Formats: sequence, structure tokens, C-alpha cells
Amino acid sequence: MDKRFANIFGLTEEQSIALLDTPPEQAGDESERYVAASQLANYPSEASIDALIRAVNVTYDSLDNRIARRKSVESLGKLKATKGIDAIRGCLSDEDRYTVEAAVWAIGEIGTDNTEILEEITQLLAKPNQTYRVIIHTLVKLNYGAAVDRVRPFMDHENEPTASAAISTVCLFAQDFSQIDRVVSFLQSDNVDARRACLEDLINSRYYAAIPAIARCPISLMFRLRAVRTLAENGIASGNLTVEQVLPVIEQILLDHPKDLELVHEYDQPPALEFLIQELYHTDFGRTYLATKTFIDHPIDAAPEALFATYEAEAHNDYGAHYHVMKLMGWLHHQPAYDLLIDALDNTSPQFMKSRAGAALSLGELGDQRAIAPLQTSAQSKIWMLQYASLMALEKLGDYSQHKLLLDANDWAVKAKANQTVPMAANAHQA
Repeated sequence: MDKRFANIFGLTEEQSIALLDTPPEQAGDESERYVAASQLANYPSEASIDALIRAVNVTYDSLDNRIARRKSVESLGKLKATKGIDAIRGCLSDEDRYTVEAAVWAIGEIGTDNTEILEEITQLLAKPNQTYRVIIHTLVKLNYGAAVDRVRPFMDHENEPTASAAISTVCLFAQDFSQIDRVVSFLQSDNVDARRACLEDLINSRYYAAIPAIARCPISLMFRLRAVRTLAENGIASGNLTVEQVLPVIEQILLDHPKDLELVHEYDQPPALEFLIQELYHTDFGRTYLATKTFIDHPIDAAPEALFATYEAEAHNDYGAHYHVMKLMGWLHHQPAYDLLIDALDNTSPQFMKSRAGAALSLGELGDQRAIAPLQTSAQSKIWMLQYASLMALEKLGDYSQHKLLLDANDWAVKAKANQTVPMAANAHQA
């Protein structure tokens, strides 16, 4: 479990248990039991698990208690608390659809081969107004192939993420890939949720042929990298792919130039600079990449100054816009951005991890030899994408010293990159 953001509320385990055990009708702050349930996911002890089970069994009828119950169920799932499975199972028949969703998800996280429980989950597919995608994904995770015929009708569901999940599940359980191209087509959906969702489905169905299309999908590179690396690891292990086939795709995604994406939006008229700046904050990266492409294809003299201004005003604290500002400074070859990029390269806050890789690549684009030393340092990071991006940037600057030091890197992609590049660099030098 990722604990980088754990305990942001500063509650101890004892404090969290005491708050969660407070009867709902006596709770001072309406959100305190929810917060306590959330915090207990960070404390994998019997005491925490028992407190969460007690909270799940509190059925006091209020919105605040329903929310606290859902979060308690979710925390039991995060803790993979087998002891809580019976209490969670009881939530499968709850009238609150969100509590049912949380219960299904938690059972998937904990795991079970109890066919009675698996059937109860499957039967939810026949119940109106449920979160069918979560149900279908849980059946896949628990490998309950007996549900396949009850999943089939959802292949034509009006909700694209649900249809995507159903198609990929039939592919997996029935080995029927006749409609897999429909899942691939969702990578170009106008709906950003559908674009993100189908990545998980392509991973589940292990459809390796989708890797190039995933690389071109206009969503965050973090989603694309995860999908491609997961498929690659499975494909290489099974002999369906080679490392040499995958590395160019990883580099294309890391480079993240909008020309390499299939954009799903377009402008009906030339946008103003102020509009383009605001698009860098959009949660749909399809719109953000269109703005980025416009900045690159139609340079505006005032753009760098506007990027600096938005960085100072908001983007320094918005990890999405922060990343796009860092990348644009490189694509626009704006030399005065050097110090800003160095600061981003050294920013160790976890939410700015992709900005570090973006800054490394932008330093390579600027071509300033001063960047070699800091990039050599970042190439020795423990973060694979920062290592890889730093190697790519160093190549742009003509330095291969770190490649030689990473011939036995812990990450398979970084190791392959180093081993592929060192002989090429040596041959070029001899020539």
C-alpha cells in the first residue's frame, strides 16, 4: 500500500479508534468518524480491524453513518482483512448502492474462493442501478469464470466504461476476442473516464496488440506508462513480446509530445492565450494536450512570460499544470526557464514525480551543458521514470556516462535502455 500520503490528519491509531467507536448520534463533528475510518487503513493491527468491523455493523440510519460505514468497508479492503469478510458480505444486500460498491471492491481486495460469496456478487448484475463496472472487475480479479454468461449482456451497455469491462471479461474468460477492438476504440472516446477505464480492461485481457494505441491515447502519461509496463511485463514473461519491441513505446510516452498523440478534441476558432493557459489546468488531459500542441505549432511571443506568470500564480501547486508548464518550456526551447527546470528536477514531493521526469527531458531540449551534472545525479534516482528520462536527456546533451553505470539497474526498462545504448554510443564514438 502506498503510504506517501498517510496520516495527513495527524490522528494516532488510538484516537482514530476512539472517534470511530463514538455512537453516530453522539459524534461532535459530522466528518470525524469518516476521517477516523480512513486513518485506520494505515494501522494494520487487530485493534484497528476490530474497530472497523464494529463500525460496519453500526446501521444507524443517517447519511454521515452511511459514509463512515462505506469508508470502514474500504479500509478493511485496503488492509486485506480476511477477518472482516463476513461483516463486508452483509453489506452486499444494503439498500445504499455505494455501500454495495464498497463491499464488492473490498472483497476483491481481500480475496475469496467462496462460491456462495462469488454468486452473491454475480447476482448483483441483475439488480438495477448498481456500479456494474466494479462488480465485473471484482469477478475478474477473483477469477470467477462461472459469471461469464451473466456478464455478456453488459457488452452493449450504454455506459462505455461498463461495456469496456464486460467485453474484456468475456475475452478473458471465454477467450473470445471478437469484440476487443471496441475496447481499443474507447481509447479515443470523448469521455475521459472511458479512456482511462479501458486501459485497465486491456491490461486484464492481456491484449498486447493494443500497446501502440495506448501510447497515443490522450490521457496522463502516468496511466499510459502503467498500462504499457504491466502489459509488457506480462508479455515478455510469456514470450509474446520482447524488450526491444517495448522500449520505443516507453520512450515515446515519456517524451510525451502532443504530435505523438491522437487528440480527441479540436478548436472551432483560434484560441486566445489566456484560454490556452487555463486549459493547462483541465482535468481532461485530452484538452490539455490540444492546448500544448497549439502552443508548439503556433508560437506566441508572449507565451513564455504567460507560462512563468501562471506558474507563480497557481501551477507551482497544481501538479497537472506544473507538469505541462515544465514540458512546454522545453518544447518552446525557452532558455530563461533553465533555473525553473532545475528546481523541478530536484522537487522530491511525490505528487510532482512526473514533473521531475518532464523537467529532465526539457533540460535536454534546451541543450544547456550545465544540465549534465544535475541530470547525472537524477539518473541515479530510485525512481525508474526519472532515471529513464534523465538518460534520454543526457543523450541529447551527448553524455553517456550514466548509461554505463546502469547496465545492472534494478528496473528492467532502465537496464535494457542502458544495455541498448552503450554499444551504440561506443560504435558512434569509434566512427
